[in-house]
Amino acid sequence: MRMKGKKNGKAKKIVLWVLLGYLLIMLVGYLGVSFYFARHFYNGSTINGVDCSGMTVDQVKEKIQESVGNYVLSIEEIDGKVEKMTAQELGISYVDDGEVDKLKEQQSGFNWISSFFTDKTYEMTARTSYEEETLEALLDNLSCFQESNIVAPEDAYIEKSSDGYVIVPEVVGNTLDREKVLEAVEDAVSTGKTVINLEELGCYVKPEVTAEDEGLKEQVESLSRITAAQVYFDFGEERIEKVDRALIETWLVKDGNTYQLDENKVKEYVKSLSSKYDTYSLPHEFTTHSGRKITLNNGENVGAYTGNYRGDYGWCLDNEKTEQVLIDALQEGTKGELEPVWLYEAKNLGKDDIGGTYVEISIEEQTMWCYKDYELVVETPVTTGNPNTGHATSQGGIWSIDTKATDWYLEGEGYREKVKYWLPFDSPNDVGIHDLESRKAFGGDVYLTNGSHGCVNTPADAVKKIFDTVEVGTAVVVY
Repeated sequence: MRMKGKKNGKAKKIVLWVLLGYLLIMLVGYLGVSFYFARHFYNGSTINGVDCSGMTVDQVKEKIQESVGNYVLSIEEIDGKVEKMTAQELGISYVDDGEVDKLKEQQSGFNWISSFFTDKTYEMTARTSYEEETLEALLDNLSCFQESNIVAPEDAYIEKSSDGYVIVPEVVGNTLDREKVLEAVEDAVSTGKTVINLEELGCYVKPEVTAEDEGLKEQVESLSRITAAQVYFDFGEERIEKVDRALIETWLVKDGNTYQLDENKVKEYVKSLSSKYDTYSLPHEFTTHSGRKITLNNGENVGAYTGNYRGDYGWCLDNEKTEQVLIDALQEGTKGELEPVWLYEAKNLGKDDIGGTYVEISIEEQTMWCYKDYELVVETPVTTGNPNTGHATSQGGIWSIDTKATDWYLEGEGYREKVKYWLPFDSPNDVGIHDLESRKAFGGDVYLTNGSHGCVNTPADAVKKIFDTVEVGTAVVVY
């Protein structure tokens, strides 16, 4: 029994020494590996994409230096072209700033077992040095900075077309902001970037105004709307005044992002029409029954009453209302004829505003003629106002028939006469054409001794024909 016990004790001691031996071997192995990883990076370690497994710090630095030496920067440009800068061109060299040492310090040699369960991928900035002057020289030598290859950016703008106005799109061009490119390249070289896209980095000089600019769109809309109108005024006898896009453009003023009509310029335009076509109280050229040409100046009266009253025949534009008609038409884009608004109207809109129907009275000949459509209807002797009593009939101008009346009473100082036909033409002075039952003699020199109070006394049959021929507004020429 004692022999058996001794054998069991001996066996236990052998097992114990074996276990101790294994532990010692494992300890020696662990310490050996720990010693190794105290100077080397863990397996599976990568720095900036470089496999550093089992490398010493110096070996990693050599690897990084080699990587730096192989550095190439690709510069992508807007037109798809790619230009490159190499480490050799840039004169890049690795500068040991202790970053690799710091990474190695994070890997304790005694913790190498845990490396199997942790991420060992590191990103670090490999500090490099280069000559800035060299970099700038390389930059200036790039194809994208050569003047012959540069297309300047152009803003979108408005252009006139056959239908109105259109936006001409901007030109993007390929002009670079040198300072921004320099900054982008320096950053890439410093951080190890191998590709930069100049467009994505905002290095291109862009147009300030694009075709999508809302302000530009508003301008085109307002320009097209206002200048779409094509109107004209017809002043008779082929006297056409057109208001088209070319003229309207000279009346526009910019108001923010829109265009508006300068109403003062429209006013000036209408005033010019008035100066051109108004004939009211202005001199008229007139051809008498005998073919003699005279000038009727529509000046001051020399008749029954003196003063500043002028002949009231002719056209006179109502400038303010005509301006509004034109402005409204332009705002609405109207096309076609516009009717001017007249303050005073004559019978014929044309160079000859008298037309073919009128009454002609010669004071000297004491005769009156009435024409209808240029055909003589009446020629009759008359008796006009007595100049010797201060009642001379108004002359030297053109008036218009103000009204037509029958069975009318003429009243004045010391008289009241009934007349069958009454055609006043110089109403402020109560001067008109009428019959007079009490008058038996007409024509000749009667007016110098037995003239009227200023009216044109006319035989009954003649005045009836004239009354039936003329209308309110018909011209009465007295000379």
